[in-house]
Amino acid sequence: MIARLPRWVLAGGVGLAFIAGMINAMGYLGFRHQAVTHMTGTTSLLGIVAVQGDVRDVVYFGTMLLAFAGGCALSGFIVGDSALRLGRRYGVALAAESALLFVAVPLLHQQNELGLWLAAAASGLQNAMAATYSGAVVRTSHVSGIVTDLGMFLGHWMRGDKPDGRRVRLYCALFIGFLGGGVASALAFPHWQERTLLVPAALTGCVGIAYAVYRHWLGTCGRTG
Repeated sequence: MIARLPRWVLAGGVGLAFIAGMINAMGYLGFRHQAVTHMTGTTSLLGIVAVQGDVRDVVYFGTMLLAFAGGCALSGFIVGDSALRLGRRYGVALAAESALLFVAVPLLHQQNELGLWLAAAASGLQNAMAATYSGAVVRTSHVSGIVTDLGMFLGHWMRGDKPDGRRVRLYCALFIGFLGGGVASALAFPHWQERTLLVPAALTGCVGIAYAVYRHWLGTCGRTG
């Protein structure tokens, strides 16, 4: 059982899941019609094109995987931990993600694959940053694990075992956030095309600013309390 969730964990997790849902849906809707935030399908496609001997696609999908892993490495360097806790350098990590997404937008508008690699790096950075909280994995860039856990909790309930209600609520909220991001991209893409990515880029920056303000507020309360 996880501890009582601080509001910043739940709100931040849902916000980041929404952002990741927008990024991934934009990838599917864009010129490459390719997932950006999760690497399972990308790995399968890499295996397929490797057998087919399509060197250009091998390079593309291989670089996509490396870009995502590079974003994870950047998060590990900036944040320096695998557990969510106040005081870590999340503001810096979020600023880096926002910058990657902003740089990706004009490249995507020109149908340059480098834009997708930058978006993948931003997604890897975000996914590694929001790693775990008190034993619960806080996934923000994909939902396979979330659906797996929710299905498992349902099975536990069917056999008479009481699931961890806090974890169920957390995973349901993350799922809804990611789904909502996909809906938002689908609504915006016909009007803005690849510039739809400006929305998650701006939102990531806003989340980073909100986190910095929240930390400052907590520090002020601590000094005056």
